[in-house]
Amino acid sequence: MKKLLRLSSVLLVVLFLISSVFVGFSSTKSSTARSSASQKKIGMVISTLNNPFFVTMKTAAEKKAKQLGYKLIILDSQNDAARERSNVEDLVQQGISVLIINPTDSDAAATSVKVAINKKIPVISVDRAVNGAKVVCHIASDNVAGGKMAAEFILKKLNNKGRIVELQGIPGASATRERGKGFHSVVDGKPNVKIVASQAADFDRQKGLDVMQNIIQANPNFDAVFAHNDEMALGAITALKAANKKVIVVGFDGTPDALKAIKNGDMTATIAQQPDVMGSLAVENAVKLIKGQKIPQKISVSLKLITKDNVK
Repeated sequence: MKKLLRLSSVLLVVLFLISSVFVGFSSTKSSTARSSASQKKIGMVISTLNNPFFVTMKTAAEKKAKQLGYKLIILDSQNDAARERSNVEDLVQQGISVLIINPTDSDAAATSVKVAINKKIPVISVDRAVNGAKVVCHIASDNVAGGKMAAEFILKKLNNKGRIVELQGIPGASATRERGKGFHSVVDGKPNVKIVASQAADFDRQKGLDVMQNIIQANPNFDAVFAHNDEMALGAITALKAANKKVIVVGFDGTPDALKAIKNGDMTATIAQQPDVMGSLAVENAVKLIKGQKIPQKISVSLKLITKDNVK
């Protein structure tokens, strides 16, 4: 009887140990699966999806993420720095492995980016830079070069003589500063060239229209408009048409609506970026970071001057 009891006790101990091993294995396997799922999750915060340029960027990013087998969560900041930070906090809570950000404002974005950095999440910035926080990689066009291209084209069309209006983007955005810097490096100091107005319209079509209407009333005598993006240029064209005024209009981005306006003869030119390439490259490099690979600190995407002669 004692032998039977001892044997039963031994069997119970063995069964307990076996079940513990299986439970531990199952727990480890489940934990590994959760970790693996987190590693395949990328977050992307876009300044606004009320702009065709960024919609194109979003679509390309989604396509690349699907192609590579990664989950991409995209949130819209609606041009609001506070919402941008909330979006980043939300993505961090969801367990992303890499953050891709297109800032609303280059200075304000630092606080948002630091939320991710403090959680050891690497950050890639796209189109607009982040000031005051270190990102792993910045993907963008050379906005300074683009501003120069626009200025040189306008001066050539004006034979180096004329009055120009500048519609600026969101104050504080790196794209605004850089495009303006490139533009002014060419036009400033020219004896027969005058900037009659330089006002912000925040990269927005409706604001471009409103600001242009005000400028037409205050300074109706001008020959050309340089807008820091196509949306503002298209808004300006609406105001110019209403005032029966025909001038040179140059935008920046190369959106479908801008290309259509160039074909129709409403817009003179645009400095075309490649938002689809930016979105795709952002995801490609995010995946490389997840895999432990090194990526460049800066990736430049080429620009092209589009006029009626080469528009497609």
